[in-house]
Amino acid sequence: MSVTIRDVARASGVHISTVSRTFSAPHLVNPNTRSRVLACAEELGYRPNRAARALITGRTYNIGLIVADIANPFFPPLIKAAESQARKHDHHIFVADTNEDPALEEEVVRALAKQVDGVLICSPRMNNALIEQLSREVPLVVVNRQIAGIPAVVMDVAQGGRLAVEHLTSLGHRNIALLSGPRGSWTSREIRRSATATARAGHAELTVIGPNPPTEVGGLTVAEDVLRAGATAVLAYNDLMAIGLIEGLLSAGARVPEDVSVVGIDDIMLSRLTRPKLTTVATPTAAAGRAAVDMLLAHGDDRRSTAHLHLQTELVIRDSTGKGPGPHSPADPGGVNVPGGVAS
Repeated sequence: MSVTIRDVARASGVHISTVSRTFSAPHLVNPNTRSRVLACAEELGYRPNRAARALITGRTYNIGLIVADIANPFFPPLIKAAESQARKHDHHIFVADTNEDPALEEEVVRALAKQVDGVLICSPRMNNALIEQLSREVPLVVVNRQIAGIPAVVMDVAQGGRLAVEHLTSLGHRNIALLSGPRGSWTSREIRRSATATARAGHAELTVIGPNPPTEVGGLTVAEDVLRAGATAVLAYNDLMAIGLIEGLLSAGARVPEDVSVVGIDDIMLSRLTRPKLTTVATPTAAAGRAAVDMLLAHGDDRRSTAHLHLQTELVIRDSTGKGPGPHSPADPGGVNVPGGVAS
């Protein structure tokens, strides 16, 4: 005879509803009580029936996770962290890839809405008005987009853009190119806003090249544009573009960093494997995945929630940046240690 929720409640000395909450919303149960219930369930061999729980609670215990491009190395650490965090709360993750297509994003959110308890949208390409509309149909948490009235986890790329441009100007670079990201990217706009203000403060000229696809090819194809602009340093929207740009610059006969310094954003694993190793802005993608799950589960029943969490970024200085033709700070000889950055 199979073990029931009543058996677990009787053995642990709690009400049936407490057992139910232990499996459906463990964060709402006293830790000592939760431990006792889980221990009794394990001893009795109880396994909750997910379909039955869904009928009783009206919840699916599933979460939708939508990413712009699953082939981009930026996303897998976020996905893995979100899946791990969801499992801790007895939820499962459904992952969907929208191939940088805002129309497909909308379609996927609507398709998932009745199959999940909420949706995490990472680096969305939809406009704010549409995201606000969708948030009235299903609980949403947005990663890497800040929208008034919508819960969000934001990696502070504006801070990262500032650190990167300050690093380049301290090395003496006065003609800097910014490779912007895809059209409709909030992250790209934030980087551009911050980089523009920081370049102005550092008496440097910033040339914006883009929008561009956020891929290695996107960086490769603008190498000639960078050289024509006379830039001695480049900040790319992400590491993939930076890696492609380095390939294009080397093919055109330019040396990195002797002729052109290059900085990426994300600190993906490939940034440590390229030659030269890529100076980049590290973004806390795994922390963002965990935080987004927690935020959705904590606020999923309250669609009025406007919680915003900002996660810090960090400059990681490697080999792809060097001295520029202008005066550079004596506090930064050779660009190895910059305040706010770390050598790696």
